[in-house]
Amino acid sequence: MKEKKSIGISLITVSFNSQKTIEETILSVKSQTYQNIEYIIIDGQSTDKTLNIIKKYPKVISHYVSETDQGIYDAMNKGIRLATNEVIGFINADDVLANPTVIEQVAQALVSTD
Repeated sequence: MKEKKSIGISLITVSFNSQKTIEETILSVKSQTYQNIEYIIIDGQSTDKTLNIIKKYPKVISHYVSETDQGIYDAMNKGIRLATNEVIGFINADDVLANPTVIEQVAQALVSTD
């Protein structure tokens, strides 16, 4: 029997003043059954309680940065530079993953066991 390969997946969320929605986003990442996830949040130096919420989840969030940026694409590029895995995906600060197995399904589709 061949051993299944595990592929690392980096998920990036960019945020700015997202206190109303970011916790649900973080919890959807936390609920994933797939274990090889690096979760990165790039915050544009929010002035609301976004950073307090981010700091509640050190076991879920691999890296976070909170600083001014040049806009959403600058923030996304910061996240890409921090990512260490082969696959990079984005989840917006007001989105949630469809279900707890969606990243596992993506990983299985990407990895060939032949």
